[in-house]
Amino acid sequence: MNSRSPRPILPLWAALIVAAGAGIVLDGGFPDLGIWPLTFVGIALILVTLIGRRLGSAFLVGFVASLAFYLVHVSWTALYLGPVPWVALSTLESLFFAAGAMLLTLAYRWVPRVWPHRLGRYLLLPLVVAGLWTLREEIVSTWPYGGFAWGRVALSQSESPLAGVVAWTGVSGLSFLMVLLVAVIVEIVRTPRENTIGWDARGRRPAFTGSAAAGAPARVGYLPRITAAVAAITVLFAIPLWPVAQTGTTTIAAVQGNGKAGYFDGAAPGDVLAAQASATLALIDKNVQPDMVVWPENGSDLNPLENKQAADVLDYLGNALQAPLVVGTITENEGKYYNSSLLWEPGYGSTDQYDKKHPVPFGEYVPDRAFWEPFAPDLIGLIQREYTPGTRDNVFDIGGVMAGLSICFDIADDALTRDAVRDGAEVILAQTNNADFGRTDENQQQLAIARLRSIETARSLVNISTVGTSQMIGPRGETLSEIPAYEPGSMVATLPLVSTITPAMAFGAQLAWFVSLGGLLGLIVAGISQRERRRRG
Repeated sequence: MNSRSPRPILPLWAALIVAAGAGIVLDGGFPDLGIWPLTFVGIALILVTLIGRRLGSAFLVGFVASLAFYLVHVSWTALYLGPVPWVALSTLESLFFAAGAMLLTLAYRWVPRVWPHRLGRYLLLPLVVAGLWTLREEIVSTWPYGGFAWGRVALSQSESPLAGVVAWTGVSGLSFLMVLLVAVIVEIVRTPRENTIGWDARGRRPAFTGSAAAGAPARVGYLPRITAAVAAITVLFAIPLWPVAQTGTTTIAAVQGNGKAGYFDGAAPGDVLAAQASATLALIDKNVQPDMVVWPENGSDLNPLENKQAADVLDYLGNALQAPLVVGTITENEGKYYNSSLLWEPGYGSTDQYDKKHPVPFGEYVPDRAFWEPFAPDLIGLIQREYTPGTRDNVFDIGGVMAGLSICFDIADDALTRDAVRDGAEVILAQTNNADFGRTDENQQQLAIARLRSIETARSLVNISTVGTSQMIGPRGETLSEIPAYEPGSMVATLPLVSTITPAMAFGAQLAWFVSLGGLLGLIVAGISQRERRRRG
């Protein structure tokens, strides 16, 4: 290390090739491929391509890495609507990533100048890098139009030994720790010399300190570096599981009708309701007595609040099973449409309602329609019904069991999960409709997010889809029951209820912003300090 900017590890042409490969490798850590160690490899390759870069080339390298990642990761957006939304979403996310890449390359330039000792090299620099990465994930998860939380590196770890960490740190906290680990290992590997650079009393020139002060710097052997890397990995993977304290049980039946629930499926009104009802009738023959029956998002394509036929079907099924139903449907109030979940008590009708708080921009509504429509009038024109974000709480009291509600894209929203737990949710019902994405990776990616939510909250979770894959997941993320994709069926299980609060639910939001803003503050301090040293020099 020296006082000057670090030299790029790779020339620009090679960095662009590696960056493109890094994006594809990074996606390999996520479902459907789901080889979770690849996420760490992808992060490492991206960081290596940014070290020593100028701002312009860092922006380009970051953009290429992110575009390669998102074009693969969200390719399911092109299934029915073609390349425009797919490329537009990937490009937007990549612009954010490229801006973040510029901050990362500044961190690699400034932090070693200000803190050139071992603590700065192996701890402070990785902390700043990990904080800046997390800051970018936090911003894109909430802005613009509610953000797009898909693709956060922690979401690749639902089946890894690190999945249990989210109960302590939350999703963003796990992303921070993953990048921190990689950044530490990158520094251990790329700095084989022990020499540290100090500044003289007047701050005018670099001077060797420590063991290097007498002349040639001492070289650190491979064994100490390997030991340090193994120790860093061990610390992260040794974090224990959060203890789950069960307070009771509830028996839940969930039904996947496999009806024509897609936008372009050409279903007649009532087809989806009929498919769900048919699959629910099979439960009656099994002589099960659940505490509740859960249908997916849009499980009834006829609004039972307005359609007597739909209401009669729900009453019949509820009476036959002697249980309330949680049913997804579309509701309307004063000219506004909502993607809703109803608590249907047979004989009483809807006794509670949750309206989706995070409808998908450009999917369920068009923000600033007048501005965006000229860019793709045919595509924007397909979205005629504008869903309004709901304002009701996302918890149902179902016979004394507090159930948290999550409708499709809601599951990716950290704040909504915390809201449900704060309001007393003992189990989470995640209703979704994946029919518009066919047999693409979207199905498995959403299921992976749901699994992490169950671990993060230490709650059982019912992920029920119109077409699958539907699963019941235990508080530690274990699969308890499953319905294969694109098959009608039901699953019944007695699930543990939990009311304790994990650290992630209590402090996860604060931790995420603490490490994010800490990274930004570290970069600002380093930038000001090195500029002051230049001025004095």
